[in-house]
Amino acid sequence: MAGSKLGLILGFMTFSATLFSAFTLMGMPDFSRVHGVGAWMFLAFSDGGMVFLIIWFGYLLRKKVASIEFRGMSSLLQQIYGIKWAGYLYFFAIFIFLVPYVAIQIRGVATFLELGFGNLNIPAWLWSLGIVGFVLLYSSAGGLKAIVYADFVQGTSLLIIVWIIGVACLQNMGGWTEMFSQLALKNEALLSTPGPKGLLTSPFLIGSFIAIMMIPVTQPQLSTRLVIMKDIKAMNKMAVAVGFFAMLVIFPTLLIGFYGAINYPDATAAEFIGKALIKDQSPIIGAFAVIGLFAAAMSTADSQLFALGNELRGLLGEKARKSLITIRLAVLGFAASALLFSLFSSDQLVLLARVSFAGTAMTGPLILLGLITNKPQGSFMVWLTALGIVTFLLAQAKFLPLKVGGLGIDLFLFIILGLAALANYLVMKNKG
Repeated sequence: MAGSKLGLILGFMTFSATLFSAFTLMGMPDFSRVHGVGAWMFLAFSDGGMVFLIIWFGYLLRKKVASIEFRGMSSLLQQIYGIKWAGYLYFFAIFIFLVPYVAIQIRGVATFLELGFGNLNIPAWLWSLGIVGFVLLYSSAGGLKAIVYADFVQGTSLLIIVWIIGVACLQNMGGWTEMFSQLALKNEALLSTPGPKGLLTSPFLIGSFIAIMMIPVTQPQLSTRLVIMKDIKAMNKMAVAVGFFAMLVIFPTLLIGFYGAINYPDATAAEFIGKALIKDQSPIIGAFAVIGLFAAAMSTADSQLFALGNELRGLLGEKARKSLITIRLAVLGFAASALLFSLFSSDQLVLLARVSFAGTAMTGPLILLGLITNKPQGSFMVWLTALGIVTFLLAQAKFLPLKVGGLGIDLFLFIILGLAALANYLVMKNKG
C-alpha cells in the first residue's frame, strides 16, 4: 500500500472524517455541558499532540513497510517480532476495544433519529439494527476507495453543520461576554478544571492525552491511511491539516455544550441533544444535523469494519485469505457485538470513547518499539502488553481497582508499558 496516490486534500479529509464522528457532534457538547471549559483541554490539547505523533509515527511506519507488502498492523507485528501471536494479540485488542467506539456511532445516530422522527414511533433498537445493516452493506460493497471518497463529503458536512449550530447557540446566549456571565451564574465550577464533577484532574487529562495521541498508532483505520498517502511530504501536510480541522470541529461543540449548561443543566444527554441540535434550531438546520450526524457516524463505523476485515485478512494464510467466509463472519460478529453494546451502554459517549482509546493505546509501546529498530526485540513486550490489556479489562469490569496510587489504571499501565519498552530497547541495543 505504501506510496499509493492519496493526495493532501483527500488524505486529510478522509483521516479527519474517520477520526471525528458521533463522538464529536453528540458526545463533546454533552461533555462540555457537564464538565465545562476543561473539555477543551481534554480533547483539543490531545489532538494537538496527536499531530506531532502522526508525523513521527507515519515516517517510521512508511519506512518499515517500504520494502514489504503492508497487510495491516497485525501482520506487520508478526513479521517484526517473529512471533505469530503478536499479531493475534493486536487483533484481539482492536476487536475488543473498538466495539465501544462503533457502539457510540450506532447509539448516537439511533438516539438522534428517534428524536428527529418521533412521529414514526420507531424504537431506538430498530433504528440501531437498520444502521448496522446499512454500514455492513456499504463497507463490504464499496471498498476502501469508496469509503475514502465518501469520507470527504461526510467530513465537510460535519464541519458545516457543527459551525451553523454552534453560532446559532452563541447568538441565543447573547454573545461571548453574556455566555461566560451566565455560565458563572449557573455554576462557576464550569469555568475551570477539574469541573463541577471533579473529573478533569491532572491524572485524567494526562491519561487522556496519551490515549488520544496514540489513536493513529494503534487504530488500523487510521494507520492504513498513513500508509496510502502519496508521499512523506503529503503525509506531513495532512497531519498539520488534521490538527487545524480538529480545532475547527471541536470549538463549536463547546458553544453547544455551554448553551446546554445554561438552558438545560438538568436534562439527560438525549434530551439536551434533541433540544439543542433539533428542536431549538430551524427545521432546515435540524434536518441537516440529522444528515450530518448520520454521515459522520457512517464514516467512522464503515472505516473500522473495513479495517478489521483487512487486519484479519493479513493474519490468515494464503489459502484462507482467498476465502471471504472467515473475514465476513468476524466482521459480522464485531458488528453484532457493537449493536448489543449500543443497546445497553450509557449515554456518556465521550467516556465510552475514552475507554476505547485507552484500551487500544495499550498496544502503542509494542508497536513503536517494533518500528524504531531493525533488531529483533524478543517476546518480553508481547507478553507484557498482553498482561496490560488483561489488567485494563479486569479493571473496567470492576474486578480490579480503577486507580493505583492516585493514578488511573490506564495512566499507570501507560507508564509501565512505556518504561518497559524503553528498557527492552536499551537491553537489546547493548546486546548487539
